[in-house]
Amino acid sequence: MQKVIKEKLESLVELMNDPGVVVTEKEAKDKLVKILDLINHPEEITQQQKEVKEKLEKVLLLVSNTMVVPDIDFEYYIPKAETSDHPYILLTYLVNDDKRTRKVSLGTTAQQSTPEDLAKHVVLEIEKFKEDVDDIRMG
Repeated sequence: MQKVIKEKLESLVELMNDPGVVVTEKEAKDKLVKILDLINHPEEITQQQKEVKEKLEKVLLLVSNTMVVPDIDFEYYIPKAETSDHPYILLTYLVNDDKRTRKVSLGTTAQQSTPEDLAKHVVLEIEKFKEDVDDIRMG
């Protein structure tokens, strides 16, 4: 937990010291409130991870029922509480020896979406990924 808090504080300090970025007082306060929440309620992180996992399982089920792309596999990743990374869905395309991957990041906004909306987003990303891979393969 200390590692997470340290990383978040370091990122805030880095953001505040970046001359190319304008940080409002509200943004700084919001980030500090989130850090204080981590300190005061560490058990909520585990609950949030569980909720994200359940939501992503439902999203993948919806995507599986919607899409039939045999060449593309997808699985979700939920980072441990010790990191500040967002969950993501990893798309993997494998035909013969040609393997390509793409991450579909699920930031805060995506996580607040309904599983149905998130599934639509993932399906669009899969279709776009398939098109990009086909373009590369066909030249």
